[in-house]
Amino acid sequence: MVQHLRPAIVMVVMFTLLTGVVYPLAITGIGWVMMHDQALGSLVAGKDGKVIGSSLIGQSFASDKYFHPRPSATSGPDPADPSKTVDAPYNAAASTGSNLGPITAKLIDRVKGDVDKLKEENASAPVPIDLVTTSGSGLDPDISPEAALFQVPRVAKARKMPEDQVRKIVSDNTAGRTLGLLGEPRINVLALNLALDRATAK
Repeated sequence: MVQHLRPAIVMVVMFTLLTGVVYPLAITGIGWVMMHDQALGSLVAGKDGKVIGSSLIGQSFASDKYFHPRPSATSGPDPADPSKTVDAPYNAAASTGSNLGPITAKLIDRVKGDVDKLKEENASAPVPIDLVTTSGSGLDPDISPEAALFQVPRVAKARKMPEDQVRKIVSDNTAGRTLGLLGEPRINVLALNLALDRATAK
Protein backbone atom coordinates (compact mmCIF):
# COMPACT_ATOMS: atom_id res chain seq x y z
CA MET A 1 0.00 0.00 0.00
CA VAL A 2 2.85 2.41 0.89
CA GLN A 3 4.47 1.87 -2.48
CA HIS A 4 1.25 3.04 -4.17
CA LEU A 5 0.60 5.92 -1.75
CA ARG A 6 4.11 7.42 -1.89
CA PRO A 7 4.08 8.25 -5.66
CA ALA A 8 0.62 9.81 -5.29
CA ILE A 9 1.76 12.06 -2.43
CA VAL A 10 4.94 13.02 -4.32
CA MET A 11 2.91 13.92 -7.41
CA VAL A 12 0.45 16.04 -5.40
CA VAL A 13 3.27 17.94 -3.69
CA MET A 14 5.20 18.35 -6.94
CA PHE A 15 2.24 19.67 -8.95
CA THR A 16 1.16 21.90 -6.05
CA LEU A 17 4.58 23.54 -6.04
CA LEU A 18 4.74 23.68 -9.84
CA THR A 19 1.27 25.08 -10.54
CA GLY A 20 0.68 26.89 -7.25
CA VAL A 21 4.07 28.51 -6.67
CA VAL A 22 6.55 28.26 -9.55
CA TYR A 23 4.16 29.02 -12.44
CA PRO A 24 2.42 32.03 -10.80
CA LEU A 25 5.77 33.51 -9.77
CA ALA A 26 7.19 33.01 -13.26
CA ILE A 27 4.19 34.62 -14.98
CA THR A 28 4.20 37.51 -12.48
CA GLY A 29 7.91 38.04 -13.08
CA ILE A 30 7.53 37.99 -16.86
CA GLY A 31 4.62 40.43 -16.65
CA TRP A 32 6.58 42.71 -14.32
CA VAL A 33 9.53 42.85 -16.70
CA MET A 34 7.81 42.87 -20.11
CA MET A 35 4.57 44.75 -19.32
CA HIS A 36 5.32 46.66 -16.14
CA ASP A 37 2.48 49.20 -16.36
CA GLN A 38 -0.11 46.57 -17.24
CA ALA A 39 1.09 44.29 -14.43
CA LEU A 40 0.47 47.13 -11.98
CA GLY A 41 -3.10 47.61 -13.25
CA SER A 42 -2.64 50.13 -16.09
CA LEU A 43 -2.80 52.97 -13.56
CA VAL A 44 -3.22 56.54 -14.79
CA ALA A 45 -1.65 59.49 -12.98
CA GLY A 46 -2.76 63.11 -13.08
CA LYS A 47 -0.56 66.13 -13.65
CA ASP A 48 0.59 66.07 -10.02
CA GLY A 49 1.68 62.44 -10.31
CA LYS A 50 -1.16 61.16 -8.11
CA VAL A 51 -2.95 58.05 -9.36
CA ILE A 52 -6.47 59.00 -10.44
CA GLY A 53 -7.69 55.76 -12.00
CA SER A 54 -7.00 52.89 -14.35
CA SER A 55 -7.34 52.84 -18.11
CA LEU A 56 -9.06 49.45 -17.73
CA ILE A 57 -11.83 50.45 -15.31
CA GLY A 58 -14.43 53.13 -15.89
CA GLN A 59 -15.30 55.76 -13.32
CA SER A 60 -18.05 58.29 -12.83
CA PHE A 61 -17.81 61.85 -14.14
CA ALA A 62 -20.76 63.95 -13.03
CA SER A 63 -19.67 67.48 -14.03
CA ASP A 64 -20.94 68.94 -17.30
CA LYS A 65 -17.31 69.88 -18.04
CA TYR A 66 -16.43 66.23 -18.57
CA PHE A 67 -17.49 63.47 -20.95
CA HIS A 68 -19.63 60.94 -19.16
CA PRO A 69 -19.14 57.15 -19.41
CA ARG A 70 -21.84 54.62 -20.08
CA PRO A 71 -24.03 53.63 -17.09
CA SER A 72 -22.78 51.04 -14.61
CA ALA A 73 -24.92 48.44 -12.83
CA THR A 74 -22.41 47.42 -10.15
CA SER A 75 -23.46 47.53 -6.51
CA GLY A 76 -21.99 47.46 -3.03
CA PRO A 77 -23.06 46.77 0.55
CA ASP A 78 -25.57 49.17 2.07
CA PRO A 79 -23.77 51.12 4.84
CA ALA A 80 -27.00 51.13 6.84
CA ASP A 81 -27.66 47.40 6.38
CA PRO A 82 -24.77 45.16 5.22
CA SER A 83 -27.24 42.40 4.31
CA LYS A 84 -28.53 44.60 1.48
CA THR A 85 -26.88 46.22 -1.54
CA VAL A 86 -27.08 49.69 -3.04
CA ASP A 87 -25.99 51.10 -6.39
CA ALA A 88 -22.22 51.66 -6.49
CA PRO A 89 -21.24 52.53 -10.08
CA TYR A 90 -17.89 51.19 -11.29
CA ASN A 91 -17.32 49.12 -8.15
CA ALA A 92 -14.45 46.90 -9.28
CA ALA A 93 -15.04 44.54 -6.37
CA ALA A 94 -18.51 43.71 -7.68
CA SER A 95 -18.21 43.51 -11.46
CA THR A 96 -21.59 42.58 -12.90
CA GLY A 97 -24.33 43.49 -15.33
CA SER A 98 -27.82 44.49 -14.24
CA ASN A 99 -29.40 41.07 -14.96
CA LEU A 100 -32.64 42.89 -15.78
CA GLY A 101 -34.62 41.55 -18.73
CA PRO A 102 -35.58 43.81 -21.67
CA ILE A 103 -39.22 43.97 -20.56
CA THR A 104 -38.46 44.72 -16.89
CA ALA A 105 -40.26 47.90 -15.83
CA LYS A 106 -37.30 49.06 -13.71
CA LEU A 107 -34.94 48.84 -16.70
CA ILE A 108 -37.40 50.47 -19.10
CA ASP A 109 -38.04 53.35 -16.69
CA ARG A 110 -34.32 53.89 -16.11
CA VAL A 111 -33.51 53.92 -19.83
CA LYS A 112 -36.41 56.26 -20.62
CA GLY A 113 -35.27 58.61 -17.87
CA ASP A 114 -31.70 58.59 -19.19
CA VAL A 115 -32.86 59.22 -22.76
CA ASP A 116 -35.02 62.17 -21.65
CA LYS A 117 -32.12 63.66 -19.69
CA LEU A 118 -29.71 63.25 -22.60
CA LYS A 119 -32.21 64.80 -25.03
CA GLU A 120 -32.23 67.89 -22.82
CA GLU A 121 -28.53 68.43 -23.43
CA ASN A 122 -28.56 67.56 -27.15
CA ALA A 123 -31.91 67.29 -28.87
CA SER A 124 -30.45 67.51 -32.37
CA ALA A 125 -28.87 64.03 -32.44
CA PRO A 126 -30.14 60.51 -31.76
CA VAL A 127 -29.03 59.14 -28.37
CA PRO A 128 -26.25 56.54 -28.81
CA ILE A 129 -27.20 53.19 -27.32
CA ASP A 130 -24.09 52.90 -25.15
CA LEU A 131 -25.04 56.05 -23.21
CA VAL A 132 -28.16 54.36 -21.85
CA THR A 133 -27.14 50.70 -21.56
CA THR A 134 -24.74 49.11 -19.10
CA SER A 135 -21.94 46.76 -20.09
CA GLY A 136 -21.75 43.14 -18.98
CA SER A 137 -19.02 43.97 -16.47
CA GLY A 138 -20.31 47.36 -15.34
CA LEU A 139 -16.71 48.58 -15.58
CA ASP A 140 -16.35 49.45 -19.28
CA PRO A 141 -13.89 52.38 -19.54
CA ASP A 142 -14.73 53.13 -23.19
CA ILE A 143 -17.54 54.72 -25.14
CA SER A 144 -18.18 54.86 -28.86
CA PRO A 145 -17.12 57.91 -30.91
CA GLU A 146 -20.82 58.59 -31.46
CA ALA A 147 -21.39 58.72 -27.69
CA ALA A 148 -18.54 61.18 -27.28
CA LEU A 149 -19.65 63.40 -30.18
CA PHE A 150 -23.18 63.47 -28.75
CA GLN A 151 -21.78 65.07 -25.59
CA VAL A 152 -19.66 67.69 -27.39
CA PRO A 153 -22.24 70.54 -27.20
CA ARG A 154 -22.63 70.14 -23.42
CA VAL A 155 -18.89 69.93 -22.74
CA ALA A 156 -18.06 72.83 -25.08
CA LYS A 157 -20.71 75.03 -23.47
CA ALA A 158 -19.58 74.17 -19.92
CA ARG A 159 -15.95 74.91 -20.77
CA LYS A 160 -16.68 77.88 -23.03
CA MET A 161 -14.75 76.22 -25.86
CA PRO A 162 -15.54 76.07 -29.58
CA GLU A 163 -17.30 72.82 -30.46
CA ASP A 164 -14.84 72.20 -33.29
CA GLN A 165 -11.96 72.22 -30.80
CA VAL A 166 -13.72 69.70 -28.58
CA ARG A 167 -14.51 67.50 -31.59
CA LYS A 168 -10.82 67.51 -32.53
CA ILE A 169 -9.91 66.33 -29.02
CA VAL A 170 -12.44 63.52 -29.44
CA SER A 171 -10.99 62.59 -32.82
CA ASP A 172 -7.41 62.65 -31.48
CA ASN A 173 -8.38 60.24 -28.69
CA THR A 174 -10.31 57.75 -30.79
CA ALA A 175 -8.74 54.29 -31.00
CA GLY A 176 -9.44 52.20 -34.09
CA ARG A 177 -10.21 48.51 -34.36
CA THR A 178 -7.60 46.21 -32.82
CA LEU A 179 -5.26 45.04 -35.60
CA GLY A 180 -7.57 46.91 -37.95
CA LEU A 181 -10.15 44.10 -37.72
CA LEU A 182 -11.31 43.34 -34.18
CA GLY A 183 -13.89 45.29 -32.23
CA GLU A 184 -15.16 48.77 -32.95
CA PRO A 185 -13.60 52.25 -32.73
CA ARG A 186 -13.65 53.40 -29.11
CA ILE A 187 -12.64 56.20 -26.79
CA ASN A 188 -11.29 55.79 -23.26
CA VAL A 189 -13.30 58.28 -21.20
CA LEU A 190 -10.60 58.91 -18.60
CA ALA A 191 -7.95 59.57 -21.27
CA LEU A 192 -10.37 61.84 -23.15
CA ASN A 193 -11.15 63.90 -20.06
CA LEU A 194 -7.46 64.23 -19.20
CA ALA A 195 -6.77 65.44 -22.74
CA LEU A 196 -9.61 67.93 -22.33
CA ASP A 197 -8.10 69.24 -19.09
CA ARG A 198 -4.70 69.61 -20.75
CA ALA A 199 -6.22 71.53 -23.65
CA THR A 200 -8.02 74.00 -21.37
CA ALA A 201 -4.98 74.44 -19.11
CA LYS A 202 -2.93 75.93 -21.97
